Amino acid sequence: MTADDTTPTPTSTTSGGSTVGIVTDSNSQLTADLAERFDVEVVPMTVTVDGIDHLEGVDLDADGFYGFFDGRPPEVSTSQPSPGSFAIAYRRLVDRGCTEIWSIHIAEAMSGTVASAQLGAGEVDVPVHVIDTGSASFGVGACVWAAGVVRDRGGDVDDVRRRIESFVGRLGTTFMVGVPLLVERGGRAGDLEIPGEAISVLAMNDGDVRVLEQVSTVEDTIDVMSTYAASWVEREPGGVTVAIGTADEPSRPLSDRLAAALTDVPGIDDVVHYRVGPSVGAHTGPGTFGLFVFPTIR
Repeated sequence: MTADDTTPTPTSTTSGGSTVGIVTDSNSQLTADLAERFDVEVVPMTVTVDGIDHLEGVDLDADGFYGFFDGRPPEVSTSQPSPGSFAIAYRRLVDRGCTEIWSIHIAEAMSGTVASAQLGAGEVDVPVHVIDTGSASFGVGACVWAAGVVRDRGGDVDDVRRRIESFVGRLGTTFMVGVPLLVERGGRAGDLEIPGEAISVLAMNDGDVRVLEQVSTVEDTIDVMSTYAASWVEREPGGVTVAIGTADEPSRPLSDRLAAALTDVPGIDDVVHYRVGPSVGAHTGPGTFGLFVFPTIR
């Protein structure tokens, strides 16, 4: 390509000959490396802090968000991107030469994002396949990762739907929240009571939070989480990957210790790291750390 050639650089093509672009929402907590590797358009969620709206990853990153917790939890809420925001992202991909789009998102049961994406899809003249992962946070990011591999190997939208449906059923997550009050405010806990006198290691299934185990020290939380991740190896003889999420700097040493506990565990192929950004941190707070474990994506 010469300096004067303005033809858009194509993304990967499917076996059907379409040039496929991938879109997700910022709740996916997709790392910059994965977004770049698969040329993903990330549409920002709105995070409202003490009445002021911010766009996740645009004018509010993880460090800025946790900086609002200055001795008291601020009033925080999240909302899905607008249909117009999705339409803008879709048009960017069309302008780059995409003739088909896979739009992969947080569970419809947890957010209005899927509905918003479907409305935005009507604003462009190429097929947009909106996919509800049934997951949240880096669970969505892992689905985007899997979709990128399917696309780059020439798969079509039916292939990626099947892959994600199978994948989500084989994905686990466990974590410790820094501010339990935010979980209760967010409505994810249902009737769950999180006692203040113990440390609760939580898990999430189908959008509902449950107590995996209650422990007395942070060291015990690392033992519970690492045991949980290692147990996935028995279910997945082909190997697993663990993604460790870190909210803020005080939680980083805990994430590092969790990663160290998983190093050289047979069957764990890789440990990757991501930040717990504002749209997830709004429901968990500073001091949060945890993991997702899933079949290694090949």
